[in-house]
Amino acid sequence: MNRGGSNASAAANYLLCTNCRKVLRKDKRIRVSQPLTRGPSAFIPEKEVVQANTVDERTNFLVEEYSTSGRLDNITQVMSLHTQYLESFLRSQFYMLRMDGPLPLPYRHYIAIMAAARHRCSYLINMHVDEFLKTGGIPEWLNGLEYVPQRLKNLNEINKLLAHRPWLITKEHIQKLVKTGENNWSLPELVHAVVLLAHYHALASFVFGSGINPERDPEISNGFRLISVNNFCVCDLANDNSIENTFTGTIFNINSTQRYLICELEALMERMKRLQEDRDDEEASQEEMTTRFEKEKKESLFVVSGDTFHSFPHSDFEDDMIVTSDVSRYIEDPGFGYEDFARRGEEHLPTFRAQDYTWENHGFSLVNRLYSDIGHLLDEKFRMVYNLTYNTMATHEDVDTTMLRRALFNYVHCMFGIRYDDYDYGEVNQLLERSLKVYIKTVTCYPERTTKRMYDSYWRQFKHSEKVHVNLLLMEARMQAELLYALRAITRHLT
Repeated sequence: MNRGGSNASAAANYLLCTNCRKVLRKDKRIRVSQPLTRGPSAFIPEKEVVQANTVDERTNFLVEEYSTSGRLDNITQVMSLHTQYLESFLRSQFYMLRMDGPLPLPYRHYIAIMAAARHRCSYLINMHVDEFLKTGGIPEWLNGLEYVPQRLKNLNEINKLLAHRPWLITKEHIQKLVKTGENNWSLPELVHAVVLLAHYHALASFVFGSGINPERDPEISNGFRLISVNNFCVCDLANDNSIENTFTGTIFNINSTQRYLICELEALMERMKRLQEDRDDEEASQEEMTTRFEKEKKESLFVVSGDTFHSFPHSDFEDDMIVTSDVSRYIEDPGFGYEDFARRGEEHLPTFRAQDYTWENHGFSLVNRLYSDIGHLLDEKFRMVYNLTYNTMATHEDVDTTMLRRALFNYVHCMFGIRYDDYDYGEVNQLLERSLKVYIKTVTCYPERTTKRMYDSYWRQFKHSEKVHVNLLLMEARMQAELLYALRAITRHLT
């Protein structure tokens, strides 16, 4: 027997924790106690969401009217903190999944699965596996992409680009899909597919950004679940790599911390006031506005999710789903991911000038022409989230938050290379603290890496409902960015 070879083989089954240097066994699974009540979110106290659902009967009506699953799922419960928006969201989602449209119902749910798989979002995959089967989908397709029709496989490239680098989509990608042949897509079918892909990429951002918990399995009664714990060490619990941990750090002096947070909030409000005064006094030139956009675009290169890249392989609250759902079967090229639009040392990509191809003047009419009425529903949803306000900021009332909402929306578009000529990107640096930028970039560009620590680290004085509003803005900004690139490519194909 070769003892050296045996030792090498055994060593391959172990790794070192990068934090405490403890030896860990690979591919291990443990039984973890499942609390009797976990709530819809790992980030938000259950009572806050439950209170909102109890008070608002409108939510129950909307679920009965527009939910495809027929139940009040965890996403809907968290979104119900903003019932006005929830109605727009459920109506548009119901339309694209269940109402008359170019694609058969099973195709719609399979495309949702393909989209969610780009971010390993098992929550959405599991949901649409059920819906796919309920609507008459062929069970064999769930074994992976090699079992589906070629025309569905052909969506892989545009799914990959839309999810991670939509600026690379060209009219050639569109031509390849719609070219004459037995596996071709009609333009209405392709627009329907693109809307579904963009919707579920963005919804994956919301799921991870809001810490949406897996739906409770009514058949589980023993109070335990089996979870994969690859690369997970007990010391991670102490470092907040745990959905059950509700603190971001030890607070030695609660009063002094509270005072600091109040000062943080007051400082943000003061900056908003000063920016408004500066805006009223004088407007920056177009040249200066362009310079500020380029500066912000380059600075976004240095916004990195720090220790989340090394400490945990993906967000902790998804571990228990990975066991039952092998997401890789639904995607090709799993290593393909987001890369910064303004990458260092690479050839400069042309900026997407929003004024040259806007949602209002171009995207809306094209999508409505090829897939009737969805344009109206999407437009209503975009406007709803952008204009949604309660005129509050944490404990302050009668506050105009327009400036803050626009900064959040435009920062997402900036990371996707989209520039608004009439926006001063200097405001982004004034209004969005670094921890918030890290959170935005993670939720938008690689949502599966989002952690509770990141969620807790920004705007610590703000209510959870306000942070959910942030997530809604990020989700819709991302969806609109993906649609703008895809629809522009379709327009160029048509002309």
